Amino acid sequence: MSFAEAGLFWGFLLVYGIIMYALSPRSRNAASFYKGADDRGNPVSQWSLTASIFISWIFAKSVTNAANLGAAYGVVGGLAYATYWLSIPVAGYIIYLIRTQTGARSLQEFLTSRFGRLAAVSFAAAILIRLYNEVWSNTAVVGGYFGLPGDTAYYAAAMLFTAFTLAYSLKGGLRSSIFTDVIQAILFVFFVAAVLFLIVPANDTGTLLTTGEFKLDAGADLLLVAGLQIFSYPFHDPVLTDRGFVNKEKTMLKSFVVAGLLGFVAVFVFSLVGVHAQLHGIAANGNAPAAVGAAAGLTALFFMSVVMMTSAGSTLDSTFTSLSKSIAVDLPQLVKRSADRLPNMRVGAVVMVAFAILGNLPMFAGTDILKATTISGTMVMGLAPVFLFYGFTRWSPWSFHLSFWTGIALGLGLALGLIPESWSIGNGQYAALLGVNAWGILICTAGFFLPILVQRLLGRTPVSSGVS
Repeated sequence: MSFAEAGLFWGFLLVYGIIMYALSPRSRNAASFYKGADDRGNPVSQWSLTASIFISWIFAKSVTNAANLGAAYGVVGGLAYATYWLSIPVAGYIIYLIRTQTGARSLQEFLTSRFGRLAAVSFAAAILIRLYNEVWSNTAVVGGYFGLPGDTAYYAAAMLFTAFTLAYSLKGGLRSSIFTDVIQAILFVFFVAAVLFLIVPANDTGTLLTTGEFKLDAGADLLLVAGLQIFSYPFHDPVLTDRGFVNKEKTMLKSFVVAGLLGFVAVFVFSLVGVHAQLHGIAANGNAPAAVGAAAGLTALFFMSVVMMTSAGSTLDSTFTSLSKSIAVDLPQLVKRSADRLPNMRVGAVVMVAFAILGNLPMFAGTDILKATTISGTMVMGLAPVFLFYGFTRWSPWSFHLSFWTGIALGLGLALGLIPESWSIGNGQYAALLGVNAWGILICTAGFFLPILVQRLLGRTPVSSGVS
């Protein structure tokens, strides 16, 4: 990278960080910091919530993964990854039912009321692991536009980006996160359109949209995996689910549906960057957007970097605010059985600073950003029966644990290579992943219903309240 090019990229990073900090509102009370309300206690508007959900789930690692899959499998790969965004309407509808049918004010409160305090604590641990992964997997993508892993510029850009995002997150918490999400959503859409304007005319549109085959060994296996995981994957991501409780039920549901559909389209469209790379013989090398940008010239590469910074920033600030709420608010209420009282904002600020440091450690160790999605999504497959079939029981802690921990065990087994080959479906790259998710969801569902069946066979009537 020449001196002039370096000045352009580093200059934008500095300007971006300064502007985000200057524009983000300052929270003056705990309700604003942890729940996103304004100084008068008014909830976030419907369209601000929609934009926030949309952009906070357009992770930098996600659009990179989508483009990489497009480069590997054509539009099938893009569709496979875009399918994860259908998780958002699914989550919105389930949260709508939970709020209207049970009156719960959070997923932890809901789980405690139906499955016990230990279930809620187990769930909280799972989402903390998820949030931890979100830190490094997004900052690493930004660093990739300034240098290669191992380069000083790579790590310096990632850490500077983290510092800027942390600064405005500390200033306003969730309120600041949602406000800046609107700005980041506008920037993201504009620069994605600019990228496509440079890339699409270089291809025959028909070829661009039809490259790929719907075969198990050509990306369709991952498409099926995504189709299975949309019923469990969204619930272990408080970046998404926290936003399900900040406004009225119907307003929230509309925002989730619109944001999910827009996200599906946006991620699929960006995957065409990878399809372009495949058609023109551009080696993705694990980062198709950067490779295509470099091949297309400085302007395209700069546009790509802006897309990544805005998407990574929206996810990272949401991750910091979700971490602060999970550790400062939710866990103390679960462990101490405390009243619904929000802690001082300083507690949440300390949590943010700690995870800004600790969350980047895996980046220095080096790891695969796609695994942050597929493996974690497999480990929480047991959440699908819990949230889909909660209406079949009023109180059944064993239903949660038999379903949830079975999914965790299967996910770990897959990660450690302990799953037998006979479980695989097809012979593609994701054959084992598909097999574990397909058979696993059936096993987890059986585990969920087993205690309910035993109760009914013994003639016992479940009670609506109990102890953990």
